[in-house]
Amino acid sequence: MSLLYLLTCNCTALICRKTNSAHKIFTHNLWLVFFLAILISCKQKNTQAAGQSKELKQLLDRFDTLVTTHHAAAGLRMLDSITKHSNNLPLEDKYLVYGYRYVYYHKTIGNDRKALLYADTMLSIANQSISHEQFVHLYVDANFALGDSYFSLQQYNDAYQHLFQGYMVGKNNLNKVVLSDYMYRMGMITYKMRNYKLAKDYFIKSYNYYDIVTTDFVIFYHVQELLDNIALSYKHNNQPDSALLYFDRSLNFINQYGPYFKDRPKMIEMARGVVYGNKAEIYILQKDYLQATYLLKKSIQINLQKDYDNNDAESGEIKLARIYDEQHNDSELFKLLNAIGVQLKTIKNTDVEADWNQLMSQYYLRKNNLPKAYNYLQAYNTVKDSNIKKLNLLRENDINKQFDSYEKQQQIEKLSSNNKIQRISLYVIVVFALMALIIILLVYRNWKRSKKDVLTVNLLNKQINEQNAVLEQALNELKINSQEKDRILRTVAHDLRNPIGGIASLTNLMADDEYTDEQRELINLVRETSYNSLELINEILEATNIASIELNLEQVEINSLANNSVELLRFKASEKDQQIIFEPLSQPQDLYISREKIWRVISNLISNAIKFSPAGTSIFVKIEKQTDDVVISVKDSGIGIPEKLKDQVFNMFTSAQRPGTAGEKSFGLGLSICKQIMEKSHGKIWFESNVKTGTTFYISLPLQQA
Repeated sequence: MSLLYLLTCNCTALICRKTNSAHKIFTHNLWLVFFLAILISCKQKNTQAAGQSKELKQLLDRFDTLVTTHHAAAGLRMLDSITKHSNNLPLEDKYLVYGYRYVYYHKTIGNDRKALLYADTMLSIANQSISHEQFVHLYVDANFALGDSYFSLQQYNDAYQHLFQGYMVGKNNLNKVVLSDYMYRMGMITYKMRNYKLAKDYFIKSYNYYDIVTTDFVIFYHVQELLDNIALSYKHNNQPDSALLYFDRSLNFINQYGPYFKDRPKMIEMARGVVYGNKAEIYILQKDYLQATYLLKKSIQINLQKDYDNNDAESGEIKLARIYDEQHNDSELFKLLNAIGVQLKTIKNTDVEADWNQLMSQYYLRKNNLPKAYNYLQAYNTVKDSNIKKLNLLRENDINKQFDSYEKQQQIEKLSSNNKIQRISLYVIVVFALMALIIILLVYRNWKRSKKDVLTVNLLNKQINEQNAVLEQALNELKINSQEKDRILRTVAHDLRNPIGGIASLTNLMADDEYTDEQRELINLVRETSYNSLELINEILEATNIASIELNLEQVEINSLANNSVELLRFKASEKDQQIIFEPLSQPQDLYISREKIWRVISNLISNAIKFSPAGTSIFVKIEKQTDDVVISVKDSGIGIPEKLKDQVFNMFTSAQRPGTAGEKSFGLGLSICKQIMEKSHGKIWFESNVKTGTTFYISLPLQQA
């Protein structure tokens, strides 16, 4: 990065501060301090120069001291003396000398006409460059310096032309620094023209060209400024959220990289103070005066110090005064306005002066002091008219049209050289056309080959579709057969229930008569068989009807339902000297379920646990609430389920049925019925079993409301 790039970059920012402080957007730096930072940066990179002279090196060392003690004018006199007595000063050293002079007259003295002469000399020196790289850096810097000078002199056509020439050289040489600097200047110009949307776009482009280097203070300072400028553009474009985001990014950037530059605490604090003041404007727009006042006071406290950014402090004070005026806090307002009036005598700021006169007028108007109010109002109008005149002159120049015109001129100049490029392009097009023709022929050949494959695939698809149709028909027939089976089962079971029920009743009556022991044993056997058959018939009827029965859903308290089932089955468990341990939920929980059917499932699982557990063991019934459902578990210490039978447990008429530990009869239909009930209730049933430790059955019911 060349030195004059940094010098002119700094100058442009400071020009914008000078001419448009009412819409504050800048680098936030005092030029003398920044000038020293650039000087040190240049000295660190002097190996790139074309042999820096011994005299100039001594001068730079002396100049360091003069700048830090605020004696820049004396430093310039030394520079003039060295130049007069040096005949063989290297090109970049000579350029550097005139660059210092340019900055001095452009910023310190404010003599833009004299600064223009030095900028013109810089361009002349740049044209004497001995290498292409040297020419690019110096030529771009010189043109930007000329553009800045003409801009300050309000000669906008000349300013735009030089900015465009510098931009084109940087663009053609892919110089990211130049492109960033150009976008930055364009952002400044369009911001001053109050085209904030376009300004924001330019600032973002400038920011995107930068690579953060933690050892380069100038880059650090310029990047935090760009983030602040983007935020200000968003603010003026009525996008406060985006503005706050970029103000915070600017502060975070300063906090992150500022500690790398321990020798620049003053400039880092100044930058932070300016961001505080700018950020406060968002809160003012949002009527958050407490937060705005807090930030403004922090900003003013920083930049009102000696050798800090006093211009920014004045702008912060005028914003704070507007808050006091809005709140009719006349005592604080008058005290602050008096302080600003004293400062304006030494620190000129036309925009602050205009606002100060307006606020003084409003203050005296509230105090009914009409003569003073009128005098301040007249002063306000005078200053404001002058500022508006400058703005209108700037806005009359359409910068986009200017640059479009310059670009078209560049295009016309290139037309003659484009003929050769067009011929080459034509040859390339012909080659590509031939290649495309070859590709088309290859595609056609492959298409012919694939056509046969497509016919084969279509034939296979047809066969698959036919097979799917056959399978679908088979499934339908299977469904019909299943329904027919259920119908037959229901019919048979229903027809058998009455005669078998009659047999059971007769044997029950016969058991009361007097018979021999052998006859009584036969009668009891018939009676027990009849009752078992009736139980089987009832289960068959329930298993075949469950799919067609609509559940009667209602809100049921699950603790109560499960407890009811447990209490009814305690007597059955006591017959085998077993104990049922019940662990309900800590709080009542209603579920939208069928009371009868879910009670049947819980009771069936507990009955199975009793049936398949040895005498004297415990059965554990537990209810747990999870995220989306309630889980009920029934754990026994019984005979478990062998691995080979686990897949058959829920089948109807499964072969997995086994007698209980006391010889209890098992038909193998209970778990099948339980599964059907759980599926209709949108729940689940499953188990975990081990032949050594027993079996645990689980059911889950959703926590859904009616």
